[in-house]
Amino acid sequence: MVLGLITCMAYKYSDCPSYLREFLTYLSVVKGRTEKTVDSYYNDLSIFLRYLKLQNGLADVNTPFDEIAISDVPISLLESFSLLDAYEYLNYLAVERKNNSTSRARRTTSLKAFYNYLCDKTSKIRNNPLTELERPKEAKTLPKYLELDQSLQLLKDVDSKNRERDYCIITLFLNCGMRLSELVGLNISDYSETARTLRVFGKGQKERIIYINDACISALNAYLAVRPKSNIEPNAIFISSHANHLNRLTTRRVQRIVEDQLKRAGLGNLGLSTHKLRHTAATLMYEYGGVDPMVLKDVLGHVSVATTQIYTHLSDNDRKKAAENSPLAHVKNLTSKSKDDDSNHNEEK
Repeated sequence: MVLGLITCMAYKYSDCPSYLREFLTYLSVVKGRTEKTVDSYYNDLSIFLRYLKLQNGLADVNTPFDEIAISDVPISLLESFSLLDAYEYLNYLAVERKNNSTSRARRTTSLKAFYNYLCDKTSKIRNNPLTELERPKEAKTLPKYLELDQSLQLLKDVDSKNRERDYCIITLFLNCGMRLSELVGLNISDYSETARTLRVFGKGQKERIIYINDACISALNAYLAVRPKSNIEPNAIFISSHANHLNRLTTRRVQRIVEDQLKRAGLGNLGLSTHKLRHTAATLMYEYGGVDPMVLKDVLGHVSVATTQIYTHLSDNDRKKAAENSPLAHVKNLTSKSKDDDSNHNEEK
């Protein structure tokens, strides 16, 4: 199985130099990174290698950037790369490629991981010049999410030729806060109505159990009762409705389902997505359910509670309650003088 995976990756990343292809295989086989994550590293590092060729006069400046071949980039270029060169590269990403701080931070992480592998893991280069490379500071933005009334409207307006399936998808997103990849990967064997749980596999294929409520159980049972039987994906919960292609739903198809239902509910202009429904679930759990951030961390599958704490800042309710519950909240004008005091004072003068 591992050999088959390596062969598949060798074909998929055939445009890469061997050292990059080996790194991507390492991420998948050893580190357990998902295909989407490995693709992200591939894209980030392909940009870096194209940049190296341009900077060293090894590519025609008239060749479109994305068409610059990377298979022939010698590893000596990476070994001669310095910390100062790295900051110049980050400047190039900002000025020439218009990358925002979040994109530059991610590409910095990819680059540091790559150099760590080349130097510390495989000794393909002697020194790691990026040990002290700092990530660009990311702009702190609060995630978008649906208010409670908007969430209810979305559920109320769900309609399509696969209504039970699409309603179930929306219900699970809004109640469980699962990731898109987690929902797509759900199997019938992962669902236990008796235990009221779903088993999901998060980032790095980490398994966790999600407890589900009556709304989720009702939606799942209603959908499973009409779910087409698939010989191709007999265990997948969410499958396509095409008679000749009863495959597991893809992430892109689920995204389109959510986009369509948001438009039906009049919420299509808010820049929302499947991930924003995850934000919505987390916010509603915290704001209306009073869920402790440490519990919410486990529900969402976060590694650190610091990631979860962003949801505690989405609502002003806690801060309003803190102000209103102060023991001094109703004490007014202790230092002001009454009109009678003022008049008496004037008479004395």
